[in-house]
Amino acid sequence: MTIIEFNTQRLGFRFWQDRHRKPFIEMGSDPDVMKFFPSLISKEDTNTLIDAQIQKFTERGWGLWAVELLKTNAFIGFIGLSVPKVVLPFSPCVEIAWRLKRSAWGNGYATEGAKKCLSIGFENLALDEIVSFTSLMNLPSIAVMNRIGMTNSHKNFEHPNVPVGNPLKTHCLYKIKHTRWNEQQQIALQANS
Repeated sequence: MTIIEFNTQRLGFRFWQDRHRKPFIEMGSDPDVMKFFPSLISKEDTNTLIDAQIQKFTERGWGLWAVELLKTNAFIGFIGLSVPKVVLPFSPCVEIAWRLKRSAWGNGYATEGAKKCLSIGFENLALDEIVSFTSLMNLPSIAVMNRIGMTNSHKNFEHPNVPVGNPLKTHCLYKIKHTRWNEQQQIALQANS
């Protein structure tokens, strides 16, 4: 299986390496980074997540890419595509997701990377639809979903992995179809010509 790796203007999307483990473990223990998750993530669970991504890349060539700044090669988090393990009301699906360390926030990296991941999903993987979901409280991620052209499905759902009574339990669902993405690319090309 060919593992897909690529760059955007400022970011490198890489297959996970051991050098990514320590900074990703630090992210999982940062309360600000994990603000919209039910709990912090232990070192063991973080390593398990990385190992699972390595296996997924080996099996299908894509997943949640480890993201590095091209200028410094510093790891800043992940952006990518995944098939959720948990059964959701809209399963089966392919999700676009991101998580960046605090020092990388506010630079447009999530938007830049997510746009390229949509392109990979639709052009390279020939996906028909990509979804994204998060807690209704996660306004920064919802803003990214809007910026990359996704549409609110207005089909909120209770995430099964979030405990009952937790204010993060209700999630919104955003979607984008391949046809809609193509339309957006055409509009962008016309605007730039």
